[in-house]
Amino acid sequence: MQQKGVMQIIEWEDLDKRKFYSLGVFMTLTTRASVYPASLIRTRLQVQKGKALYSGTIDAFCKIIRAEGVRGLYRGFMVNTFTLISGQAYITTYELVRKYVSQYSPSNTVKSVVAGGAASLVAQTITVPIDIVSQHLMMQGQGEHLTRFKAKPKRMLAASKRKLTFGQSRDITVQIFAADGFRGFYRGYVASLLTYIPNSALWWPFYHFYTEQLSLMAPTGCPHLILQALAGPMAAATASTITNPMDVVRARVQVEGRSSLIETFKQLLAEEGAWAMTKGLSARIISSMPTSVLIVVGYETLKRLSLKDELVDSRHW
Repeated sequence: MQQKGVMQIIEWEDLDKRKFYSLGVFMTLTTRASVYPASLIRTRLQVQKGKALYSGTIDAFCKIIRAEGVRGLYRGFMVNTFTLISGQAYITTYELVRKYVSQYSPSNTVKSVVAGGAASLVAQTITVPIDIVSQHLMMQGQGEHLTRFKAKPKRMLAASKRKLTFGQSRDITVQIFAADGFRGFYRGYVASLLTYIPNSALWWPFYHFYTEQLSLMAPTGCPHLILQALAGPMAAATASTITNPMDVVRARVQVEGRSSLIETFKQLLAEEGAWAMTKGLSARIISSMPTSVLIVVGYETLKRLSLKDELVDSRHW
């Protein structure tokens, strides 16, 4: 019988890789589509000066729906789907590094911190150029005056449906390259690393910690997936709160074209005070908590569905 408070973890060597990757793409796309509107709102809140455009998350949601419709909440989503590549790179790096670190340390916390940080480093290297373009697209519409690059009016892109779908993305991409060259697609790269590496490195150990604590408090026989689904958003809220200040700086650097993290940080404090470091936090938590539920339930289910046939009957969930 399994010891109370100890959760079984499916490791990399336990997985059927073909099942893992084929199901993983679907899981990642579904998750991103579900939380994208909250990501768009968070970006607009972080980039605006004070409360010039929106007073908060709910206000932003209502104004975008009224002025731009539901499609306004998905500006830049087509470009953002290319982050499916980084999603697969993330989970692969996480599992491989976790396996490697286990040779040197049996501590689940150590394995989670190192693997989470390494996975984020790899993923952000792929993601940042995609985020740069998608974030400028997010700012079109009500927030277009806050970004350096503006897409051409739709009437200039309506020659065909294909141009209407991808024309703005291409237009923004060309403008970024013309203004800043290739380096423009990695603007804010350091800020992204300083945001997402700690976020990822914190999320995994907090996730395992909360899971074990909930397991100790839960009745015997409580399904592990329920405990993991509760632990995920708790870990997300904790990690998001700790790393939000750098996320605000990252958004300003990438959208406004700034080059100095320190100067951006100082200007934020000078213009808006310490409260500026909490901008977009509620939207970030709102997006990260359900994202964590989806990721945890999807990822843990994915791993169970991808478990090698000979191991299925030996595991209790």
